[in-house]
Amino acid sequence: MNEAVLTPILDWLDMVGIAVFALSGALVAARERQTFVTMGFFALVTGVGGGTLRDLLIDAPVFWMTDPWVAVICLATALIVWFTPVRMWDGKLLDYADAVGLAAYAVLGSAKAIAYGIPPVPAALMGIITGCVGGVIRDVVAGRPSIIVQPELYVTAAAQSAVLTVLGMQLAAYLGVADAIVWGIAFIAGFALRAAAIRFELGLPSYGRGSKTPPDDPFQSE
Repeated sequence: MNEAVLTPILDWLDMVGIAVFALSGALVAARERQTFVTMGFFALVTGVGGGTLRDLLIDAPVFWMTDPWVAVICLATALIVWFTPVRMWDGKLLDYADAVGLAAYAVLGSAKAIAYGIPPVPAALMGIITGCVGGVIRDVVAGRPSIIVQPELYVTAAAQSAVLTVLGMQLAAYLGVADAIVWGIAFIAGFALRAAAIRFELGLPSYGRGSKTPPDDPFQSE
């Protein structure tokens, strides 16, 4: 089993994730007042970065090399941003849209890894990588701190969708439950957690929190 995993539901999740992450990449370039070429580049690498790394790791054809619409969606998204004011995208709307993309990509990444015969734990990690790596590449290229190094619930939300996808697909095979139901539940769970984190500013405790003195840096020379 390999490309059979790409059902219409997963195709839809794929397109949603690509468009949302491409939008976030294009907006970073817009806020930095970059050229359209740079904006298109940011949209592309953010939209396909996580999925590209996933496909390379699971030895699958890189998805946007065989799908003629992926690059088009990324560049069209950049074009939309180019002709709209940045203030139109301010506020929490983009954060919630990003939450949709994060959960969608986490589900898609894990389901595709399972379909390619990847064991459950690495398959869940593929979901997390698919959901998070595009944003990491965007932030590194833009020279700004990435959200994954913040205590805010982001990777955790991707992990929730990915783990539920993997566990659910294993159970579905025995119980005769349709995979589509598993994917839907996993998507909703990951999105709900990320949305709650945005709304209520939820985060995980950081290392050394509550200590009166900062933890020693083992790599700092005496």
